[in-house]
Amino acid sequence: MRFEDVQTIGVLGGGVMGGGIGQVLAVAGYEVIIRDLTDELNEKTRHTIIETRFGLKRAVERNKLSADDLEPTIDRIRFVTEVGGMADVDMVIEAIPEKLDLKQAAFAELDSIVKPEAIFASNTSGFAIVDLAQDVSEARKPSMAGMHFASPVPAMKMCEVITLPETSEETAQAVKGVAERAGKIVSMVKDAPGTYGFILNRVFAAARREADQIVEAGIATREDVDKAMIHGRNWPVGFYASRGTRTGWLD
Repeated sequence: MRFEDVQTIGVLGGGVMGGGIGQVLAVAGYEVIIRDLTDELNEKTRHTIIETRFGLKRAVERNKLSADDLEPTIDRIRFVTEVGGMADVDMVIEAIPEKLDLKQAAFAELDSIVKPEAIFASNTSGFAIVDLAQDVSEARKPSMAGMHFASPVPAMKMCEVITLPETSEETAQAVKGVAERAGKIVSMVKDAPGTYGFILNRVFAAARREADQIVEAGIATREDVDKAMIHGRNWPVGFYASRGTRTGWLD
């Protein structure tokens, strides 16, 4: 599947992550189908997309989206409760809970339902893509990749695109192109079986381990570590407080 042929994208799983992914794709002009288990869950995702802090109405208020584009963007997002509703999409982005067996089963099911030329991508924050693809047909694996969006998706610019040795160059460029069309800055990452995390989480985890050692040794308090990173390295948040000492940094 070439980048220019991707027109309709399915998002498997709603909530904050799946809804955010669907939102930025719809803003970028893609037709989006979000699948969750129940109509109630889909309605919660729809509310999140439209009404909440990082939603579409707030984007209009902040001049990030024109008022004329609001309704057309909403209309580009459809919700289904059956996987079969995504059978004809050009690309699927999996955004279900971070449990390996659930993701493996989801991709195996998708493989039997979604058209063979469609791209499969996972928003996993760290599972090796080769592990997620273990029950996917060999013919599908050149069309598989990772697509890890930083959260909250409508506000954060980063997207890690992870490729398998089997991932075709056409697929890699298509996934990268979709992310960039959705306004993301892309880092390309090679899949690394036996590890958890890509760039963002592995570097952060290493820094967090060092921060914990500083606190445990009594060298500095948690508060002072956070202040050092926020005001000395311009991090938006520290390790130990949800917003560090800044407020409104995502607005």
